Amino acid sequence: MQEQPLEKVEGRVASVIYYNEENGYSVLRLETDDGSQTVVVGCIPMAMPGENMTAWGSWTRSASYGEQFKADYAERTMPTGAAAIFDYLSSRAIKGIGPATAALIVGKFGDDSLKVLRDHPEKLATLRGISFQMAESMSAQFRQMTVVRSLMEYVAGAGIEPVTALRLYRSYGDDALAAVEDNPYILASMQIGASFAQADALALSHGVEADSLQRVSAALLFELRHNSDNGHCFLPVDKLTAATAQLIGVEPSRAQEGLDLLLEGGEVVCEPVANVTACYLAPLYAAEVYVAQRLWQMARYTYDTPGVSVERVIEKLEGEQGIRFAPLQRETLNAAAARQLVVITGGPGTGKTTSVRAVLALFDAMGLETMLAAPTGQAAKRLAEVTGREASTIHRLLGASFSPETDSTVFRKDENDRLRCDALVLDECSMVDIALMRAVLAAIGPSCRLVLVGDADQLPSVGPGAVFRDLIRSGVAETVRLTEIFRQKLESRIVLNAHQIDKGEMPDLRANTGGFYFLRRRDAESAAETIVSLCQERLPKNMGIRPDQIQVLTPTRKGAAGTAELNKRLQQALNPPVPGGKQEFVFAGRTFREGDRVMQIRNDYDIAWKTESMESGYGVFNGDIGYLLSIDPAAQAFTVDFDGRRAEYVFEQASELDHAWATTVHKAQGSEYRAVVLAAVRAAPQLMYRSLLYTAVTRAAELLAVVGDEEVIRIMTSNARRAKRYTGLCIRLLQNESA
Repeated sequence: MQEQPLEKVEGRVASVIYYNEENGYSVLRLETDDGSQTVVVGCIPMAMPGENMTAWGSWTRSASYGEQFKADYAERTMPTGAAAIFDYLSSRAIKGIGPATAALIVGKFGDDSLKVLRDHPEKLATLRGISFQMAESMSAQFRQMTVVRSLMEYVAGAGIEPVTALRLYRSYGDDALAAVEDNPYILASMQIGASFAQADALALSHGVEADSLQRVSAALLFELRHNSDNGHCFLPVDKLTAATAQLIGVEPSRAQEGLDLLLEGGEVVCEPVANVTACYLAPLYAAEVYVAQRLWQMARYTYDTPGVSVERVIEKLEGEQGIRFAPLQRETLNAAAARQLVVITGGPGTGKTTSVRAVLALFDAMGLETMLAAPTGQAAKRLAEVTGREASTIHRLLGASFSPETDSTVFRKDENDRLRCDALVLDECSMVDIALMRAVLAAIGPSCRLVLVGDADQLPSVGPGAVFRDLIRSGVAETVRLTEIFRQKLESRIVLNAHQIDKGEMPDLRANTGGFYFLRRRDAESAAETIVSLCQERLPKNMGIRPDQIQVLTPTRKGAAGTAELNKRLQQALNPPVPGGKQEFVFAGRTFREGDRVMQIRNDYDIAWKTESMESGYGVFNGDIGYLLSIDPAAQAFTVDFDGRRAEYVFEQASELDHAWATTVHKAQGSEYRAVVLAAVRAAPQLMYRSLLYTAVTRAAELLAVVGDEEVIRIMTSNARRAKRYTGLCIRLLQNESA
């Protein structure tokens, strides 16, 4: 299908109706040569009255402003002539310059006013009421506008969004243009956010040779970062050079030359691991080595606890709670009393929660200050509910933020400012990647106890490594494997079928009892129709379960029963449009409506939030689920409520959100829902495996409705394949043990 050519409008900026400093989104009026005015919207950072502008894009219609021009990109030139310069300066876009000050500047310097403002702030300081400090500030603001405009024009040729120019400026300041001219591949860094293909296109268009070592090195780093996103801590050298050579069309020998350059610069580390030469990004190598050494040291450390009777604590808890601890749970308490590092693992219904509560009571009896944390907001909320204590996400506990200098997450709590606790309990540890575990270990004191809790048979972390599984496999740490299903859980067919699946045995799909229901649907389309019916009518009416207590899970994003299509159908069923009622907007082909259930899909450390009690902070993290509370079309902004934390977004940030009535199983890790509806439909072969099905089943607390084909369940149950991850943690732990 042939693309429609972009239309063009040009004129002089008459006024700026709305401007968002975070992403550069603007609504402005453009006065054309015939004297008429056009509303122009788009990412046009720092537009000001008086500027001359040519914009390319298409015509649209807005409920607030009527017909308007949506600019894909725009070119601007500074105003010329005293009258236009006065309009420009009197717009108050530069702090400290209003109409009166603008009149002074233009009256003194005339057509040279902007040149003086940019290059000679000392001349501004000769004017009445302008101090040297004020003049410096005005000049700095004006230079920023000039640099951002130049950046926008520089990256536009590669089809890179104008908002990228703002991110570049935030990271590199006045040197941003020089930095990107020197190395266009900085555009593909995490904080800038362009793709490698976009950065590569820009580099090639500006004269970078196809086989230059700069390009080859950038491609090698991209391959390592891309594969770390897929869970790998390293890549074997032959795989890395071959993938890089294929990506950019060079010989493997040239890729090896680029790798040698990165090794010399310390950006990459290569080391033998399990009969291969492993190539790591330097931060991941440092994290893996640190975690291996620290966990090994903690596993060897034991305490002398005179005056503390574990048996007395057990008797007290059994009397208070009316229960009898199983032998393995007693073993857990004895291990927690004596050892610095304890691992507790087990499937559903095996008593992990009871064991954690008992460990907390034991630590209380020992006079220890204990903190609790989990990888996601949902997991932390559940941990707080089952223990009756405060629990936090790991990121919030450690004070996570983003560092543009290192293009990575950094943590306020570390070796120089440690957590003030004697013990730390981490839940859902299968989700903790190598970098996050390194941050945890750096933030706890040398004698702080660490209890790691989780289910090793669930999916591994989204980030690089398989820390929990590797630690258990190594046998280095004191590990208690809870295997007995407690009597009260034997009535739950969710629990029983989960254990059947975990053992590679087909779950019982015949008896629709004990909270487990199977609805046979042979194709994805009929499965999708049934899923919508369950959420909209059948479960609310027949089981008394509200739609907001139901989570739809599916292995895939694609197809009729994938998340993309299911969310469209569920939105229409559960949150339909209300003429003249609910506000909505369209972004990248998706409609966002007040009342929508949404999920944050990437960490954003800069989003501001506040609660009704006026608590405030920054940061919304990958996996957080909330509801779209309100939309302000005029301000091009909206608010999402994440369990009482109300976060403010602008429309352009909708790219960070997905609708969340239906999510992939991977996105549901660490969460538990009253009811789960699982789409058991065919998906890509790499998604049809046992631990994914097991993880999905174990997300349901009270009711699980599986909708689909028995053959799909049979295939997944029998496929014990685990996605191979390149990680050296287990080997390093064993090497420390044998050293």
